[in-house]
Amino acid sequence: MDYKEYPKRDIMCIDCKSFFASVESVKLGLNPLTSYLCVVSHADRKGGLVLASTPKMKSEYGIKTGSRMFQVPKYDKRIKIVPPRMGLYLKVNGLINEVFKKYTSDEYWYPYSIDESFIDVSGSHKLFGSNEEIAKKIQQEVWQKYKIPLCIGIGDNPLLAKLCLDNEAKNYPPYIATWHYQDVPEKLWQIRPITNMWGIGKKTAQRLERLGITSVKQLANANPEVLKRQFGVMGLELYHHANGIDQSILSKREAPKEKSYGLSQVLPHDYLEASQVKVIIHEMAGQLAKRLRKHQVETRCIHLMIGYSRDIVEKGFSHQMTIYKTNQSSVLEAYFTELFEKYYQGQPVRTVALTAGKLVPKESLQLNLFEAPQKQIQQDDLDKIVDKIQARYGITSLIHASSLTKGATAIERANLLGGHRR
Repeated sequence: MDYKEYPKRDIMCIDCKSFFASVESVKLGLNPLTSYLCVVSHADRKGGLVLASTPKMKSEYGIKTGSRMFQVPKYDKRIKIVPPRMGLYLKVNGLINEVFKKYTSDEYWYPYSIDESFIDVSGSHKLFGSNEEIAKKIQQEVWQKYKIPLCIGIGDNPLLAKLCLDNEAKNYPPYIATWHYQDVPEKLWQIRPITNMWGIGKKTAQRLERLGITSVKQLANANPEVLKRQFGVMGLELYHHANGIDQSILSKREAPKEKSYGLSQVLPHDYLEASQVKVIIHEMAGQLAKRLRKHQVETRCIHLMIGYSRDIVEKGFSHQMTIYKTNQSSVLEAYFTELFEKYYQGQPVRTVALTAGKLVPKESLQLNLFEAPQKQIQQDDLDKIVDKIQARYGITSLIHASSLTKGATAIERANLLGGHRR
């Protein structure tokens, strides 16, 4: 593979090691690298979910993100269990990213998630030194200021930097590593299993296996035309990624247009009564409609997913419906309820997800011929008034009476951030 025609930049992918757990350790006056701490959602339940754990919890007890509360050893008194505080994590994330931005300009900085960011330091060497020197300075400054350990992957493009971070830099001190194009056969092709490759999930891996492709090396040396026939444009992307090619430039990124909007919720317990599930659906449909109005779009297709209790064999159902375009709360509530009533057969419900797709711009109020015009205009005006009041005084300043009934969650969730307390 001749890489001369492809972009070659100095990209860093920076990860805050065990971020949530590290922040909580620091708040308790502990060293994140030596403390025994887990951030757990709903720790009062056996099935409470571990959102983050310190390196010691991972290495000694195998407790990591996704583990459950009942798996955390109770006999080790060093272990501390704390609830998530999303507001605090966002604040610390902002402070740390200000350090990153000291070593490049804003256009070459890209926050990837709450604990990862990309920076392009191609134009920073005269001021701050080599890639390795810049990485060490960033590590040291963040540690000195905030006591948060960093892992840094360096690559010729964002893809190589990310793969370097996940497959090498995170694993060994000093938690800095570099992958260049020439390292692709020795390092990238050695990633195993193939699902550890960025962008390849279980289903994609199964489809590749049917083509006789079970390793990154085989993917890199496959016929790109065959991959394109099987996967479309994504097939070519898989081929290029397996060869370490990524032509994206941080300074030239474009914000993707939303193709759909959705909300999902894991209920606090199994809901046995249809009336309580309908209250949840009404609350979520209203929130989804509000989101559509905020972005000045309407939906022409809705999708409802209901997940049943983990204690029964059936998984749930998932159905969609084409509708007359709208972003009115009452209309969407009615449509989602109709879907629920059509397919629900009395099983205990644990998860609810609503999606609005086939979005079109909201230009003006286009009346539905099957409804009274004055009623539609009044509902449109009412939604706008409610949006303004909630924007100024908070979501709970004006709610449906049903949100005060048993099973409702809107009031409680209004005080959450990212599904957890602030």
